[in-house]
Amino acid sequence: MLDEHQFDEINDAKATMDHIYDHADPRAYFRELESVGYKIPGTAKPILQQLIGLRHEKTDETVHVLDIGCSYGINAALLKHDLSIQDLYDRWTRLEQAGTTAQEIVEQDSDFFAQLEQVEDIEVIGLDVAGNAVAYGERAGLLDQGLAMDLETESLPQDVWPDLAPVDLVTSTGCVGYVTEKSFEELLPAVTKGRRPWFANFVLRMFPFDAIAETLGRAGFVTEKLSQRLFVQRRFASRDEQDKVVEQLTERGIDPSGKETEGYLLAELYLTRPRDEALDIPIERLLAA
Repeated sequence: MLDEHQFDEINDAKATMDHIYDHADPRAYFRELESVGYKIPGTAKPILQQLIGLRHEKTDETVHVLDIGCSYGINAALLKHDLSIQDLYDRWTRLEQAGTTAQEIVEQDSDFFAQLEQVEDIEVIGLDVAGNAVAYGERAGLLDQGLAMDLETESLPQDVWPDLAPVDLVTSTGCVGYVTEKSFEELLPAVTKGRRPWFANFVLRMFPFDAIAETLGRAGFVTEKLSQRLFVQRRFASRDEQDKVVEQLTERGIDPSGKETEGYLLAELYLTRPRDEALDIPIERLLAA
């Protein structure tokens, strides 16, 4: 199990993109990430849609999703609407050229998303340390509720617990490594107070998931990894980044040959469910379709 210092060392292998994560609107975020073909929200979308459908079958009510590391509400945009990640690139890179202010972007996006047909029976709560990005997601109508907080260093406020009690599915598509078991420890009492949610985490192969799995396991959950399936997050930003990530993987005993050596950061899906449900239908059968 890695400590905080070792996670920092792994993160040091990645290109730093902190400067784009907390703007008042998503234009800089998408301009920068388009250059490296960032696509994990799009590659994760079909799996998340499948899981939401399965949760809806079980509850027959609105499915409440908690998206950790939600940034500007990108996963919410894709899950609530018939949009692709390329649709979002096309919109926000076009708006980048329009010379409009952040306030105008928020107003335009609020109208744009409100006019789109929306998937029924899904609500998304977004959690992220980036307060400006979370505020955008709420104001644009993508997030039904935004929580701007850092659970790595802060406690989950008690007044937030009732908002998280209905959560059916907890998701993340790239924040594990910055988010550790500390955040899940904070969230668990709240999200398990009303329901027994599922957790779907897309995790870059360079980051171990064992500490989070153990934390969830102590609460009665079982974690499985979807085998023989990798999800592209993005291209490497440079040869130096690729070399460092390949070195990190090799040091951890993970073979990058034919995978990261081909030029892409790759993620795996870890699905965590209550013990009885995981034993009843293993992940490979659950997601066989």
